[in-house]
Amino acid sequence: MSVALAVAGSEQGPGWLLSYHLRGEVGGLRLPEPTLPGPADGLWQHTCFEAFVARAGESAYREFNFSPSGQWAAYRFSAERVRDLPAEAGQAPVVPDLQLETTEHALTLLAWLPHHALPAPAAGQPLQLGLTAVLEDRLGRLSYWALRHPGARPDFHHRDSFALDLLPPLFDPPTASRDTA
Repeated sequence: MSVALAVAGSEQGPGWLLSYHLRGEVGGLRLPEPTLPGPADGLWQHTCFEAFVARAGESAYREFNFSPSGQWAAYRFSAERVRDLPAEAGQAPVVPDLQLETTEHALTLLAWLPHHALPAPAAGQPLQLGLTAVLEDRLGRLSYWALRHPGARPDFHHRDSFALDLLPPLFDPPTASRDTA
């Protein structure tokens, strides 16, 4: 499995484009049936791709789940596995744009996350990123994939699994236009 991250803009403004790519016997995976796009809980119980994002040195983080079904989840945590429901209720809705392509030997899921869904980086501090996947085979067995497993058992919420540091600036500041006439 490979994952790529691009920081770019779209019609909705800046954001992240995550590209999850699997190569191999894709037919051996149990993929959720396509459904109407929308938020859903429990996506990690089946084939699902995830991203965990936090500011370095802070206990708060965000979790995003992307299902091949077209469903997603966006959570905010104040500490490891402690949901921050007031913060979730106070933010603009997170609506990622998901696109799925499958062939006999490859699966690619593209997930566009808008800028407002991500924590703002603190001056000089990186954002820490954990990229993960849960894969379910045809027999219902789950395997857990991550950039780093810090313990003997997979724990995507463990901060040591946030293995990638992204240094600011992650987005270019808006430029002022000048009238040169």
